[in-house]
Amino acid sequence: MASYTYSAINALGIESRGEIQAPDAAAAREQLRQRGLRATSLTEVDASAGAGKRKKVKPRSLQVFSRQFATMIEAGLNVVSSLVILEQQTDDPVLAEVIREVRMDVEAGLLLSQALAKHPKVFDRLYVAMVEAGEAAGILDTVLDRAAVQIEKEMKIRRRVKGAMVYPTVVLSFAFLVLAGMLLFLVPVFQNVFADLGGELPFLTKVVVAASDVMRGYWFVIFPAIGGGIYGFRRWKRTEPGRQAWDRFKLRIPAGIGKVVLKVTMARFSRTLATLVAAGVDIIKALEISGQTSGNWVVESALADVRAKVHQGVPIAQPLVENPIFPPLVAQMVKVGEETGELEQMLDKVADFYEDEVDTSINSLTSIIEPLMMVGVGVIVGVIVIAMYLPMFKLLQLVQ
Repeated sequence: MASYTYSAINALGIESRGEIQAPDAAAAREQLRQRGLRATSLTEVDASAGAGKRKKVKPRSLQVFSRQFATMIEAGLNVVSSLVILEQQTDDPVLAEVIREVRMDVEAGLLLSQALAKHPKVFDRLYVAMVEAGEAAGILDTVLDRAAVQIEKEMKIRRRVKGAMVYPTVVLSFAFLVLAGMLLFLVPVFQNVFADLGGELPFLTKVVVAASDVMRGYWFVIFPAIGGGIYGFRRWKRTEPGRQAWDRFKLRIPAGIGKVVLKVTMARFSRTLATLVAAGVDIIKALEISGQTSGNWVVESALADVRAKVHQGVPIAQPLVENPIFPPLVAQMVKVGEETGELEQMLDKVADFYEDEVDTSINSLTSIIEPLMMVGVGVIVGVIVIAMYLPMFKLLQLVQ
């Protein structure tokens, strides 16, 4: 699907400009004609340039959009009228442009879900599937409200995880800067003093002096290498083999971090599946989308096996019990939900439980990590200081 920028005029001679997606130029002109526009110019947009040109929509903006959209539909407004109002009152200019394009597509005859699907960077598969099910069942307002809740829950989980990462990141960065500063500026001062006095230096002092020499002599290699390593690691994580290896490693990180990662993944999976089931999405498709949005390849792969067995007629709980990646609580609650016909409610309870568990686990980890990080920084600084002052004990002998 290519993108085209266009200039066009309507029946009143009013000119408008914008961007449209179509398989080819002829299809783009036909779409404009269906909107009552005659193209005066049509230019294909380079895909890579277009991707970098449009910024991402903030989750908060999408959450507010969904909530307001649901309220307007519930109040009796039609889809087009609601989109017109939302386009005018949204504070996010990127989202306003997307809403405008969605509105024009709906006016041209597309279903709302089809129009949203043309903007995958803004409306993911979960969102589109929910809207599609809501349109089919005639409960679009309910589904949009549920989508807003889903986005809000996702935002809370991200905030908790990012908040827990701030302190270790700041401390590690500070420790690295202190270490680099001492090796580059402090150690050389002592090194000159030792050289003037002569004598044999202690082993620890020799190690620190050697590290200082390397840092001062090759800083122009070391710092770019560190930056390149970080950049290369992030690029590697985006590849399929890298993503799989990194996701497996995250679940095995010691000190309880791997368990927190699994709890976050279980909360996201349970909440997503509950949302899709409540929206009336087919269970096979719901499992597929839940896996793709779980945020971890291991869980995504496990849910692919679950989906295949459910497709053969097996109850959902059975493959969950058989796969060790899913905690017993998830499998048992799903089993109860299937037997009682309250799968949505059971999944919501599972999601609530794991979200609370994430909060508790992060607080516990933070209380453990904070003193450990401070001890680590103290050890780094202490080793260098001790290494520099060890020769001072021999200072009188060196002077003599």
